Amino acid sequence: MSTLSLKGPLWVTARQHRRTLVFAGAGVVLALAVIAGLRLWDAMTPDMHMEDGYAVPADDNRGFGLLRLAMEYVGNGMVLLPALVGAFVAGPLIARELESGTYRLALTQSVTPVRWFRAKLVSAAVAALAVTLALMAIYRIGWDRVSNTYQLHWADRGPYEATGTVLVAYVLLAVAVGALLGQLIRRTVVAMAATGLVTGLVLAVLGALRWDFLPVRTITGPPEVDGPMLMMPEDGLIMDQGLTDSTGARMPGWFCDPEAAPATQCRVDVTVTAEYLDYHPESHFWPTQLIETGIVAALAALTLLVALRVLRRRHPSSPTAD
Repeated sequence: MSTLSLKGPLWVTARQHRRTLVFAGAGVVLALAVIAGLRLWDAMTPDMHMEDGYAVPADDNRGFGLLRLAMEYVGNGMVLLPALVGAFVAGPLIARELESGTYRLALTQSVTPVRWFRAKLVSAAVAALAVTLALMAIYRIGWDRVSNTYQLHWADRGPYEATGTVLVAYVLLAVAVGALLGQLIRRTVVAMAATGLVTGLVLAVLGALRWDFLPVRTITGPPEVDGPMLMMPEDGLIMDQGLTDSTGARMPGWFCDPEAAPATQCRVDVTVTAEYLDYHPESHFWPTQLIETGIVAALAALTLLVALRVLRRRHPSSPTAD
């Protein structure tokens, strides 16, 4: 088969979904205009000052406030991006053609099922990755300014995905899940809903487990129930905090009555000996990112293999034709 005909299915797929591509491109341009514009507005106003441990803008710095708000929305939107990509692949890209039977037209044009399927997935993956990387670059424009402000900590949902590598892996997983469920369900709306649900579930589960990938660091100090608590190192992510007794057993920080003094007399049957604080330092960001990226990438590869196996069973063709 000639090189020109190999490009045929890719061209057809892009042509079929050109409106979606235009819409995605417009979204990227809009995000760039908003974030870059607010960043410039913020740069022309007075700088921030520290208040109660948080960076607070000057009273007349409305640009910073709007920039921080826009970054929250963009970050939340990027967390949802894999689910949107997966729903599109499962529905309009795969299931709709199977449901309507229009895929048979492509198969009559000297195109094998595997090549038809491959063209769909390559087109979706390239477009989705291009949009994802562009949005991540745009997010970086504002991130240096708003990082570690309220709800924009490096470990928060949104900033964590948008500033690392995991979002790329989740997008690829979404493409693979959409390809599999689109074939299995073959109903556009149902396939879209199921893919969004599965992708969102994986995001939620791994998001809940990611801070268990690496051991926490622990600092301890003398018990000060009615005094200052242990202070976490700057930019750390606190995981747990409380008290320990003479056996080393841990208890919640509210175990003792704040009015009791000294701390070792808060309960007659328990001797409190120390306070503890578990946390992840900011240096755990990239190791955690790489571990999670590897897990998601492995899931994506496995899901894609299953999708290809389903395709070959339902539409067998000779190996030489693929």
